[in-house]
Amino acid sequence: MISKEEIKKLADLARIDVADGEIENLRGEMDSILEYVGQIKKVAREAVFPSPEQGGGDTIVRGEVNVMREDTNPTESEKYSKELTAEFPDSENNYLKVKKIL
Repeated sequence: MISKEEIKKLADLARIDVADGEIENLRGEMDSILEYVGQIKKVAREAVFPSPEQGGGDTIVRGEVNVMREDTNPTESEKYSKELTAEFPDSENNYLKVKKIL
């Protein structure tokens, strides 16, 4: 079970104020979420399909086949990226400049 200290640490990292009375409720919810994620991981490990590069052909999931088609009407290269870059406040060499967050 996740501890109260871990809940407080997660809340601090997410910059969320959590009242002491809410911590017990969150512990139960977090445990349910983590248990569910564990079930998904287990199913994902059991249902591994080989990729086409590994000789598996098309990936089949629940009777569906992922079919790739030839792109018959491609747009010209960089047609939209130039317009988007022009609208961005700060860019350099077709790269969008943003603030460093870490």
